[in-house]
Amino acid sequence: MTEVSSRNGTRRILLASLTGTTIEFFDFYIYGTAAVLVFPKLFFPAADQTTAILESLATFALAFFARPVGAALFGHFGDRIGRKSTLIAALMTMGTSTVAIGLLPGYRSIGIAAPLLLALLRFGQGVGLGGEWGGAVLLATENAPPGKKAWYGMFPQFGAPLGFIFSTGIFLILGNLMSDEQFMNFGWRIPFVASALLVWVGLYVRLKLIETPDFLKIIENDERVRLPIIDVFTKHTKALFLGTFASITNFLLFYLMTVFALSWGTAIFHYGHGGFLGAQAVSMLFFAIGILIAGRLADRYGRGNTMIVATIAVFIFGLLFSQLFIPGSWTLIVIFLILGMFLMGLTYGPLGTALAEIFPIPVRYTGTSLAFTLAGILGASLTPYLATKLAEAYGVRYVGYYLASAAILSVAALLMARSSMSDHAVDEIN
Repeated sequence: MTEVSSRNGTRRILLASLTGTTIEFFDFYIYGTAAVLVFPKLFFPAADQTTAILESLATFALAFFARPVGAALFGHFGDRIGRKSTLIAALMTMGTSTVAIGLLPGYRSIGIAAPLLLALLRFGQGVGLGGEWGGAVLLATENAPPGKKAWYGMFPQFGAPLGFIFSTGIFLILGNLMSDEQFMNFGWRIPFVASALLVWVGLYVRLKLIETPDFLKIIENDERVRLPIIDVFTKHTKALFLGTFASITNFLLFYLMTVFALSWGTAIFHYGHGGFLGAQAVSMLFFAIGILIAGRLADRYGRGNTMIVATIAVFIFGLLFSQLFIPGSWTLIVIFLILGMFLMGLTYGPLGTALAEIFPIPVRYTGTSLAFTLAGILGASLTPYLATKLAEAYGVRYVGYYLASAAILSVAALLMARSSMSDHAVDEIN
């Protein structure tokens, strides 16, 4: 390991990458939960329950369109100024937006301004997360010793299951301690406002870091690019295209298993909110286990190979979707959630490392972040909305077909990367 990595310290590096993504995903997920349980009634009063849910899910989708804005903005400064300061700015952007949501009056207080401000703050969340994830991955992988890049790159990925477990856990606790009226009046605001404390913890950890060895190397060699986003789109188009489509299934699977499953399972299948959230929290443990296993496999057998096998398994899961996600059987629901999130972990674990390695260092922050966030638009932004419309029109089976189709696209992108990208990029992906 380099001298800079040693000065940063392995534990500090991994803690900083994990802490930041956990906080960011916690903030992001509490919105997803509230978008199903609270916002339809508080910000989108409507006679029809399904219409209110769809309107709320539309604001949920908005953040995914904001993510590329954050990727371009923070990616530019991450490639020009440095990883550390950019990550701090991204964390502050997300934290400010989240706390403000917790303080926002409802529709009955300020009318149409309530949903409009909610949408604006959700956009701010998306901008923050768009700049966070790629930088956290680089913080880990650019400090990794040889042969352990996927293992190091796995740590920021743990932020997704941990953030979800924390967000779900706090909603479960509040639901048990409060009446439904208390929860709707003020209880739901507590996680949003309390995230300010988590942001302070994240800042404390990151302020003690120094820059990564790779970034210091491009400063020393005067290799920084003036406009990284232009460079990515003109010189690394194929890497951006393949990285984006290779990542689509991750997003689609995750938001089917979380937001859509929670919405449809409670509103249509009539499972209890508390029980369903608890089952989802359990499934997140298997998400984490999948990430852990994939991190080991990816360093041993290759990032591309690991993701291809896992994505083929997701395709099969999509075909079985409607046989597991059914009303009236808690046993099948728990199996459905555990299996889906375990497969999610297997595909998600190596993703950050694989994306980071297909872009050169001078544009790596921008390229990695853009590929990830563009995949979010295609694979997640409208997923809960489209899945709900598919299920309403044709049944849950077609939601599974939707997932299987995305898996085919991702496998094709991974295979194209193996066969048609430059020798250097193929070596890095594998």
